[in-house]
Amino acid sequence: VQLQASGGGLVQAGGSLRLSCAASRRTASSYAMGWFRQAPGKEREFVAAITWNGDKSYYADSVKGRFTISRDNAKNTMYLQMNSLKPEDTALYYCAAYRSYSGYVNRDPNVYDHWGRGTQVTVSS
Repeated sequence: VQLQASGGGLVQAGGSLRLSCAASRRTASSYAMGWFRQAPGKEREFVAAITWNGDKSYYADSVKGRFTISRDNAKNTMYLQMNSLKPEDTALYYCAAYRSYSGYVNRDPNVYDHWGRGTQVTVSS
């Protein structure tokens, strides 16, 4: 499955952005999906993830309460609603997926075998 992330941009602190991740085919509904980010000079880090059916979601502590992950399998698309953005949220955001029907989603990026190109999010202070 191929993934395409979009929706990044420049926003002031306190603002909002909505990222989208479009999957190439309908079978993407059998995949757990997640968002990761990488800031310059830092390692790629987990942001949020969602089970194949959208029943469960998981968040990094740094974004809990501000970001919301969701998916619409009928549209083969995953979303990340980002509110109350902070300058430290500035990074290249990636969407990723791995095949799983589990009710648990892994936070380890090495488990994910499908990655989209990143979309840049820049938050100014």
